[in-house]
Amino acid sequence: MLTSVDPDLIRVLGDPLRLRIVTLLARETLCTTHLVEETGAKQTNLSNHMKVLREAGVVETEPCGRFTYYKLKPEVLAGLSEQFAALADSARTASENKRACP
Repeated sequence: MLTSVDPDLIRVLGDPLRLRIVTLLARETLCTTHLVEETGAKQTNLSNHMKVLREAGVVETEPCGRFTYYKLKPEVLAGLSEQFAALADSARTASENKRACP
């Protein structure tokens, strides 16, 4: 059965900076300082984006002294991948389900 793709998660990942952050976190767990260095974003801007990613359940935090590390929650992206795979499977048979014009 076809499930719908989560539009809120797509919107969260649709921002170029947030997608860059997710790409970086897919390689390693990073703190805010690392993310500022890697992205070139100002810390306040980065913090706002991290809040959006946290609230969407894409990343989780790990306190380490005075630093906060961020790590990606792969199961969220895997779930999105499964939703897109189901959509692709449905599209493969769409030509067989042609609706007649009135």
